[in-house]
Amino acid sequence: MKKRPLSVRNLERYRSPKFWRDTAQAYLYLLPALVILGTFTFYPFIKAFWISFYRWKFRNSVFVGWENYIKIFHDDLFWLSLWHTVYYALGNVIPTMTLAMFIAVLLNSKIKGRSFFRTAFFLPYVTNTVAASMVFLWIYDRDYGLLNYFLHTLFHIQLIDWLNTPQFAMPAVILMGIWRFLGFDVVIFLAGLQNIDKMYYEAAEVDGATGWKKFRYITLPLLSPTTFFVFIISIIGAFKVFQEIYILWSGPGGGPLHSAMTVMIYFYNTAWGQWHLGRGAAVANILFVIIF
Repeated sequence: MKKRPLSVRNLERYRSPKFWRDTAQAYLYLLPALVILGTFTFYPFIKAFWISFYRWKFRNSVFVGWENYIKIFHDDLFWLSLWHTVYYALGNVIPTMTLAMFIAVLLNSKIKGRSFFRTAFFLPYVTNTVAASMVFLWIYDRDYGLLNYFLHTLFHIQLIDWLNTPQFAMPAVILMGIWRFLGFDVVIFLAGLQNIDKMYYEAAEVDGATGWKKFRYITLPLLSPTTFFVFIISIIGAFKVFQEIYILWSGPGGGPLHSAMTVMIYFYNTAWGQWHLGRGAAVANILFVIIF
């Protein structure tokens, strides 16, 4: 018996009442998630895009077209905050990923206390940001801080006012960021390493490959999807840095002489400090385009 064409069978399937019942049931199961996603993601995004073209007030808003975007691009403070954000992202993401990969390779080997070290490295990531920032306020204190104590005791370096000296403000934030997010990267890299088949390493050992060659020609290539994932997640997180800076300097000032002003701090000042909600929405849209 000759089979009917696939297109005919598909058409009959779409006409089947059972197909539509199953489809309706599937969408019914998805409805709660779609409602939440639409309410808290899609609607705010569309609303922010719309508001960005207005001199927004809760009453009598005025349509201004691209004026908010033009003012932002002519604001030197915006470009300064963007540069600081890029500086933070590069200074945080690259060292953190490099160190995390090295630690993950060590933890993936047969060493004692692997579970303890995994927990110890991951603990800062799950620590409350406010609590961590308060600890670093003490660490960075000029007179009684732990960092100055070690630098002065071990290397006889003069006391540094980390949070009130412009050239040290952003490095202080970067150091805290590395401490906080190192554990997350370690856990992700460790998961990627454990998915690599041991057969590759055994074959390399038979051929007399050294540890460095196994890392370069086996670990790095096979870990590239994990590395890409960690890089993207880390960059997105770095561009959204806000809480650490806000708490370290007790407000949205962005450090001494705006030396730690990032795009998120600039957005906060614009939208909620100056109540230019339309311009703040424009900043949020620009940041969205930069990240995605």
